Amino acid sequence: MALLCFLLDLRNIPPPLLRFLKQCLLHLGNHYAATPSPPASASASAAPLTDRLALCYVHHDASRSSPELKIAYRPGEKFNLRDFHHAVENLPLYGFLSEQHAGDVPLQNLFSNRAIYSWATDDISKKVIAICFSAQNTDSLRRSLMDASEQCITVEFVMLEIEADAYMYDDVSKNSSNFIHRISDLENCVVRRYSPETQVLNGLVKRWLEELNDKEETLQAVFVFRVPIITSVNQISCNIYPAADQVIDGFPYCQICKCHGRPIDDVTTKMSKWVCPTTSCHLAASDVTDTAVKIGEQTVLFLPTSEGGSDMRRASTSISFDVIDRTELASLNEGVILGKSHVVIPSSNDEVALTDESLDQNTQIFYGLCETLFKLDQGLVCSSACNTETMKIGTLACYYLLQPSEKGPMLLRRLAGSEEILPLPDISRPCNYTVTNDMKNSIETSLSKIVLKDYNPLQHERGFHSKLISLVKGSLQFGYLLLSCYL
Repeated sequence: MALLCFLLDLRNIPPPLLRFLKQCLLHLGNHYAATPSPPASASASAAPLTDRLALCYVHHDASRSSPELKIAYRPGEKFNLRDFHHAVENLPLYGFLSEQHAGDVPLQNLFSNRAIYSWATDDISKKVIAICFSAQNTDSLRRSLMDASEQCITVEFVMLEIEADAYMYDDVSKNSSNFIHRISDLENCVVRRYSPETQVLNGLVKRWLEELNDKEETLQAVFVFRVPIITSVNQISCNIYPAADQVIDGFPYCQICKCHGRPIDDVTTKMSKWVCPTTSCHLAASDVTDTAVKIGEQTVLFLPTSEGGSDMRRASTSISFDVIDRTELASLNEGVILGKSHVVIPSSNDEVALTDESLDQNTQIFYGLCETLFKLDQGLVCSSACNTETMKIGTLACYYLLQPSEKGPMLLRRLAGSEEILPLPDISRPCNYTVTNDMKNSIETSLSKIVLKDYNPLQHERGFHSKLISLVKGSLQFGYLLLSCYL
């Protein structure tokens, strides 16, 4: 985990790009607020979310000769989503200077423990993400960065540029390149250049979120072949990363104690049951508010009225799916499929109140649709308010793929939304890296020795019954031994 301090140099960020960056920061705050509780606290009441976000900006005031460094959001004991949104929304929108600007901002105070990191412990890494930052006096900046290194603070410079330098004019771009060259040898600094495109910046948000949260250890895997894949090597080592992570389905109402702002467990209308989750003291009706919603497990928002939240209810036996798109199955990335699949077959007389004629027509349409989609190698993208994993009706849309088969049933598969897709891991394959023809031929020969056949789950038993039968037999024999000893 890390404490991230975002530093935006508004002198180099034009209003269109700044608006987009503000949306990215709001999305980061939203994701962080909805962070699930760690497993250790699952049995207890969820603790407040630790605050590991800070926001600063460099702004040129016309009344001053030099630019200013201002702190918009300072981390506290627990993350405050409302205050973070307020800080992001109030970033000055028109601080961009199209011409070369004079004056630098001293960063010593930012890197000092007094400014941002006064409460941070040694087990939390500290990182400054400087977006579109530039400096003329590189010697002064270099000294500041070396001081930051002594305090174990890393600095990542994010440069947002396009080929035509539409967002950073020539003079500004030259300044950036100059100071980047001067700091490139510092171990605690890294410079990353990105194109300011929607997909790129959304990916950055997910990477920043991974740094904020308790990142799970990378899973390591070894794939073992029964025959050597090349000469005497019969295995390959790999790292495994999740492709998607489900988000919450909505923002349910909750009752909050006014004394500490914590949600009350086991909500009930009986006043005697109202207990403060912090002090365990009994609460009166005046000590409880109903106009609040939960964002994930650890964040609460107070609302002026009881409108705006979600009435998270359990789905009935009938779920509605809206068909919104067709998609080529060959273009579908299997990494966006979440959870378990559901088999879809046409309804029968026992399940729906249809006449025989209507039921027959419904069956014909179902199989006609299935065969047509299969012939086209296409599927239907559907949306629903129901999450088939939790069987809860929420306010956030869930997406599904209706996948056909040649003559049989169809499959309903949950698809990840844009908020649930995780960034791909960094793949550092050298540009000049090639696979030799001898190795390719050896791999093809090895693969030809592996049996090629259609996957049939009935031929791939996990061993559930055989193992359980063996355990029961062992238990029975143990029982006979006890009986013999007793007799």
